[in-house]
Amino acid sequence: MKFLALLLGFSSIGWPADFKAGVARVNITPKTSIWMSGYAARTKPSEGVLADLFAKALAIEDSRKGRVVIVTTDLIGLPRVITDEIAARVEKQYRIERARLLFNSSHTHTGPVVRPNLSTMYNLGAVDDKNVREYSRQLTEDLFTLIGAALGDLAPARLAFGEGSTGFAINRREPRPEGVRLGTNPKGAVDHAVPVVEVRGADGRPRAVLFGYACHNTTLTGQHYRISGDYAGYAQAEIENRHPGVTAMFLLLCGGDQNPNPRGEIDNALDHGKTLAAEVARVLGGKLEPLRPPIRAAFKVTELAFALHTRETFEKELQDRNPGKVRRAREMLRLYDERQPIRRTPYPVQAIRFNKDLTIVALGGEVVVDYALRAKKEFPKERLVVAGYSNDVMCYIPSRRVLQEGGYEAVDSMIYYGMPGPFTEEVEETVFEAIRETMKRVGVKR
Repeated sequence: MKFLALLLGFSSIGWPADFKAGVARVNITPKTSIWMSGYAARTKPSEGVLADLFAKALAIEDSRKGRVVIVTTDLIGLPRVITDEIAARVEKQYRIERARLLFNSSHTHTGPVVRPNLSTMYNLGAVDDKNVREYSRQLTEDLFTLIGAALGDLAPARLAFGEGSTGFAINRREPRPEGVRLGTNPKGAVDHAVPVVEVRGADGRPRAVLFGYACHNTTLTGQHYRISGDYAGYAQAEIENRHPGVTAMFLLLCGGDQNPNPRGEIDNALDHGKTLAAEVARVLGGKLEPLRPPIRAAFKVTELAFALHTRETFEKELQDRNPGKVRRAREMLRLYDERQPIRRTPYPVQAIRFNKDLTIVALGGEVVVDYALRAKKEFPKERLVVAGYSNDVMCYIPSRRVLQEGGYEAVDSMIYYGMPGPFTEEVEETVFEAIRETMKRVGVKR
């Protein structure tokens, strides 16, 4: 009852309804058994459903008719081919430019493969490949329809912001004499912030809660074969079950090198979900700061360069015992044959700012926590939320430090994403140049 009381004690409503807001959701749970994404060690498709998956949309319109739509998904990640197609259709249908449409994925590892994400992780047979491609096609339609439903639900609203903290995320880059490995590093960098945006109707009733956390959604490890949203899904469900009528939406922040601790069991995922939901409720029960119009937005696609590679690199890799490496090598050699070797990858950076009250920076890929910590230092006067896993999840995005240290996030993960190898050491500065540009375009000064 304490949790419910906190939710019912949502923040003061003494400020005007300066916005309109609309919310919508769609169940995106696969209807049949499907190959699950995230763990290369998996050997078979899903075996039932532990908890449904959802996509949710929050549409916001300011007093100047400026709109943004935030879409959250209980998925491993949305590739650019899907988000670009949806964005083009939304702009044509609803006159909403690309900068004002944000897609984020929870990165659950107990959800379906979404093609072409993690293209060389599995060697799927014809039936499994067909199921995955059909799911991705239907997902595209569902997300486009979802956005339209949120826009059709616009009604006067108040927005407010608060921030809490919870500590179940731990840095997973464990230093060993032989190098960095995946494990636990209690001394490693973390960002335990829990940002919360509350949306109320003009009547004061809560309608939606947008909250985030920087932690891999991997409580459930590779031996689990039932579909679920992991801790992020459970956190959303906990809030919604305790407060009917509220749509809870989760943003995954810069959790590329963060893991939930402990992990491995369903009870761990339930506990982390309840812990996160309880912190969101605590924030909502306290003093929140109102958000004001106007809404400004900026979107930029930069390019990240890969370290030098040659055809010989992948000819040698064909002999490797790792089947993922062999699949990657074959793909890279095919591109060499077509005279189109991958030297760079497009990289989206987005900023959405509510007056001078809050800025959401949305970065593509599996972004390590260093980016959020640095952004907060570079813009100390700005109330800032830095999300990864946004608009495209093409691979890990290591910082210069992580790249120099090596390990999974910097090197090995590229095998399963079908990328040719690590980035150059300019990767972090290239991303921050784009961050500064988008921040400047929405009016943020350093």
